[in-house]
Amino acid sequence: MHPIHRETHLIERIGWLRAAVLGANDGIISTASLVVGVAAAATSSSEVLVAGVAGLVAGAMSMAAGEYVSVSSQADTEAADLARERRELAEAPESELDELTTIYIKRGIDPALARQVAEQLTAKDAFAAHARDELGLSAHVVARPVQAALTSAATFSVGASLPLAIVFLAPAGWTSAVVSGGSLVCLAVLGAVSARVGGAGIWKPTLRVTFWGALAMAASAAIGALVGHAV
Repeated sequence: MHPIHRETHLIERIGWLRAAVLGANDGIISTASLVVGVAAAATSSSEVLVAGVAGLVAGAMSMAAGEYVSVSSQADTEAADLARERRELAEAPESELDELTTIYIKRGIDPALARQVAEQLTAKDAFAAHARDELGLSAHVVARPVQAALTSAATFSVGASLPLAIVFLAPAGWTSAVVSGGSLVCLAVLGAVSARVGGAGIWKPTLRVTFWGALAMAASAAIGALVGHAV
C-alpha cells in the first residue's frame, strides 16, 4: 500500500492573506501619503509626526470597522443560504438529491455514477455535501469577521509604522523625498512577499503595488504643496 499523499493548497491561506495584504498595503500608502502631503506644506517635523500618528490610529480603526462590517455582511448571506439549504433538505430531500445528482452530471460524471455518488454523500452528510457542492462553501473560505477585522487593524498598524519610522531617519528638509523612497521600497517588498506566500509570480504584484503607491504619494505631495503655498 502506498503512503497517503497529503497536500496543502495555497487557497487555504486566502482569508487571512487578503486581509493582511490589504491592511499593510493601505497602512503604508495612506500614512506615507499623509506624511508626504503634510511635509510638502512646509510644516515642522513634530506636526508631520502628529499627523502620521493620528492617521495610523484612525486608519487602523477604520480598517477594522470596515472589514468587520463587510465580512459580517458576507457571513450573514452565507448563514441565510445555509439555513435555506437545511430547510430544503428537511422539506424536500428527494428534490435535493436530484439537484446534487445534476450538479455531478454537469461536472462530467456518468448519470448512474453521479446518482450513486450523490446518494452516498447524502447518506454520510447531506448538509455538508450541498454546502460544498451547491453553495461552494467550505471551511477554508467561510467568512470570519472578527479574524478579518483584527488582521486588517494589526497589519495596517504595522504598515503605517514604517513611514513614521522613516520620518525619524530623514534629514531635515528631505522628509518628503526620503519617506516616498523608503515607502516605495516597503511596498515593493510587501508585494513580493505576499505574492510568494500566495504562490504567484512576484514581478506583476510588486510593480502594481509600487505604481499605485507612487501615484498616491505624488498626488498628496502636489496637493500639500498647493495648499501650503495658498495658506
